[in-house]
Amino acid sequence: MEQPFFSSREAADITGCTLRQLQYWREKEVVIPTINATGTGRSIYYSQANLVELSVMAYWLSLGLTFEVAHESLMKLRAIEPRFVEPPIARRFMLKWEEMRGKLELVEFDREGAIASLDAGQPVIPVWLEQIYSKLSNKISPN
Repeated sequence: MEQPFFSSREAADITGCTLRQLQYWREKEVVIPTINATGTGRSIYYSQANLVELSVMAYWLSLGLTFEVAHESLMKLRAIEPRFVEPPIARRFMLKWEEMRGKLELVEFDREGAIASLDAGQPVIPVWLEQIYSKLSNKISPN
C-alpha cells in the first residue's frame, strides 16, 4: 500500500500548525519532510509520520511549553519509542518535573508517580498519543 503524502498547506490545515512554523521546524530539523527538487523549484511533502510529529509539537506548544522543551521532548520520544508515529502504541508517556535536573522530562506514564508529583505541587503533563492519532485520522479521512 502506498503511503499518502501531504503538501505544506495540507499539513498545516491538518495539524493546526502555521506555514511559518512548518518552515521554521524544517529549518531547525525538528520535523524533516521529503523535499523534491524539480526544475526551478522544489516540492515539500509530509508523510503521515511527519504529521504525528507535527501534532505532538503543536500539542506541547499549545500547553505553553517553550520550543526548546517541546523539541527536546520530541527527540527523547523518538529515542525511547522510535515507532511512536505508527499507531497503535501500547505505551503512554508524560512530561514530569525532575527535581534533580530542574526541568520537565519525558518519562513513561506512571499513575502513582504522577499523583505524587501533583501532590508535591510539581507539573505533570500526560502525552496521550491515542488522542493525537484519533484527531489526525479524523482530519485525514473524515467520515
